[in-house]
Amino acid sequence: MDYKPSFKNYTIVSCGTLRPELDHLKESGFLNTKKILYTAPGLHEDYRKLKEQLINKLEKALEYSKNIIVVYGSSCYLDLQKEPPESIDDLINRGEGNIFRIKAARCIDMLADSKNRKKISKGEKVYWITPGWLKYWKAIFTDWDAAKANETFPRYDKAILLDALGFYGRYIQDFPEKVLEFSDWMGIPIEPYSVTLDRLISLLSDEIRPGK
Repeated sequence: MDYKPSFKNYTIVSCGTLRPELDHLKESGFLNTKKILYTAPGLHEDYRKLKEQLINKLEKALEYSKNIIVVYGSSCYLDLQKEPPESIDDLINRGEGNIFRIKAARCIDMLADSKNRKKISKGEKVYWITPGWLKYWKAIFTDWDAAKANETFPRYDKAILLDALGFYGRYIQDFPEKVLEFSDWMGIPIEPYSVTLDRLISLLSDEIRPGK
């Protein structure tokens, strides 16, 4: 990318599942924001906690900047008990400041779009994960029992970890038992697939507003 956007006037509010990727972008100097605030990972499984934590982080973000980029997907939050149902954009648009959400469906989509995922899957049924899913899976699936896991995962041929950080090789070397535990719990193998951070970088860059 020839154009390097500046995030110095922006605060990032993100799901903690993407902490490995965003921390890397900050350490590399690309995300020159003063602050990245994270909610707990995997709150899409508990929309009430997601709403509570996201509102809290958006309020906190205003202490650093009036411009906020939200790293959450359109499908990460939906409260069907509201009439009409409350979406993630309904939720964040109630906040103060200039709030912009990156245009993606969920964290998986932020690393590889549907076209690329179709190519990667090669016709197999894939459960997609990221490094954050592997690191924090016990927190993400904290309310799942064995019956729900057995009902969900066997319909997939395998799990593919979209790896833009060379994470899987280091993690399985240092914590092979943790990888095996997650794989055994799902009942399907986990395979890494190397991707780049280009899509995430592009999505973040798209939310920079000139003059803000």
